Amino acid sequence: MIFTGSIVALITPIKKNNTICKKDLTKLINYHIKNGTSAIVSVGTTGESSMLSKKEHCNLIMMTLDISDGRIPIIAGTGSNTTLESISLTKKFENSGISGCLTITPYCNKPTQEGLYQHFKAISENTNLPQILYNVPSRTGCDLLPETIARLSYFKNIVGIKEATGNLSRVNQILSLVKNKKFILLSGDDITALDFIQLGGHGVISVTANIAAKKISKICSLALKGNFIKARKINEKLMFLHKSLFIESNPIPIKWAAFRLGLIKNNILRLPMTKLSKKFEYIIEKAINEANIV
Repeated sequence: MIFTGSIVALITPIKKNNTICKKDLTKLINYHIKNGTSAIVSVGTTGESSMLSKKEHCNLIMMTLDISDGRIPIIAGTGSNTTLESISLTKKFENSGISGCLTITPYCNKPTQEGLYQHFKAISENTNLPQILYNVPSRTGCDLLPETIARLSYFKNIVGIKEATGNLSRVNQILSLVKNKKFILLSGDDITALDFIQLGGHGVISVTANIAAKKISKICSLALKGNFIKARKINEKLMFLHKSLFIESNPIPIKWAAFRLGLIKNNILRLPMTKLSKKFEYIIEKAINEANIV
């Protein structure tokens, strides 16, 4: 399966003039290819999708695709809180070389389960691209329930879900309801990702992988082979880092960490996101050191 293992929710490097930094983007992509990342999510939540214009959003995904040059699968973030906009954004990547789309549940408007079903159904019916559902209630204000996921799994191009509730009971609930055994379950929570895989998941769309690509890749590889003892030994050393990277709203801490490690030249975020508070810098620094990230 193409959408398994360690998938990075890639940060978006920004120059001091507030434009996308292609040089740093190239550096990040090459870093992930070198260190075994399975795929890249371009312009997801961690990529500051809500702070980019629609033109920037599309251009950044195509830039990522161009730089990767077929060396790693690229998954495009194409979600919106309106169905028509999600369809329009998704259709822009038809026949582009994009491997699939990650589509977040509509945010702010709090649709019902039937509304969520109809939303994803409409997107599915307007594209041939593989679709990965994305459930993150802490950010969107709505929860895509297992029963609705099961209904959506009947659409042949809805191939999986990024389940970011951190609720491990969801794994068994989804597995028991979804009849399509090829349906992919991806964790969206680094802290519980290894347990998620052990319960039957297929990988993680990771924030931590932005700075610990090799380690997250190794953890996923070992876990998917059933070697949970070795995987857990590596993961235990990353637990403080997993937790620390959410000490303020994502992607504030991960961008500071990537800057600290020299993976990006500038620690710049788009408003209303701001830089990491000074009082938390030593915590991220300590977490990086404990994780032994070079």
